[in-house]
Amino acid sequence: MPTAVIAEDEPLLRAQLKARLAEAWPELAIVAEAGNGEEAQHLLDAHRPDVVFLDIRMPVKSGIDVARALSGRCHVVFVTAYDEYAVTAFEEGAADYVLKPVTAERLAKVVARLKPRLAAPPLPIAELLARLAERDGGSLRWIRASLGAAMQLIATEEVLYFQAEDKYTKVVTADAEALIRKPIKELYDELDAEAFWQIHRGTIVNLRAILRVERDWRDQPVIVLRQRPEKLTVSRTFASRFKAM
Repeated sequence: MPTAVIAEDEPLLRAQLKARLAEAWPELAIVAEAGNGEEAQHLLDAHRPDVVFLDIRMPVKSGIDVARALSGRCHVVFVTAYDEYAVTAFEEGAADYVLKPVTAERLAKVVARLKPRLAAPPLPIAELLARLAERDGGSLRWIRASLGAAMQLIATEEVLYFQAEDKYTKVVTADAEALIRKPIKELYDELDAEAFWQIHRGTIVNLRAILRVERDWRDQPVIVLRQRPEKLTVSRTFASRFKAM
């Protein structure tokens, strides 16, 4: 029976990938799950799986660093929200990739390519990792917002969600609300796509702020936040992201 480790720091995304894998590759045994790069490396050393599904951007150690430490010991599938990583991995041919949010169709293609590869040793990926490291650009880390009559710098990791409000965008943290003039679409392009999802044409949520996802009377996803009482509605356009949750 083939074995795999999933390394993804967002619990919801990790659960989604695991559910999709159970459908696409039922005989694959998920022997461990990691929430950061350092944990992933320890689990990979302990379990020696055939395949690792490896998020490129993780805390403590990046997926690139973890893959570099593997030294060709298992087949690598990179999990990423960034197309440029995916294109590079695919062109190299040494590793495969899955784009977030994970779709059943894309994962089925990955599984179909992986199965015959398991009979051979993993291909060397040193050149691929060097190219991925070069492309690992930054994203918006601080928001300069109006809080009453004062200006304040807010770390994006502290933001629970952003919501369009007339000509402004509301920035909501656990204990405050502020306003910025940047439109939602422009803001989304600058945020870390691994951490923030658009769930409505006027709403972006921090995945770390999600406590759970419920269903309303129409069977549409509704997000319950960890540190705020309000609930966020997911529009039909973006509901597929939460289909496996």
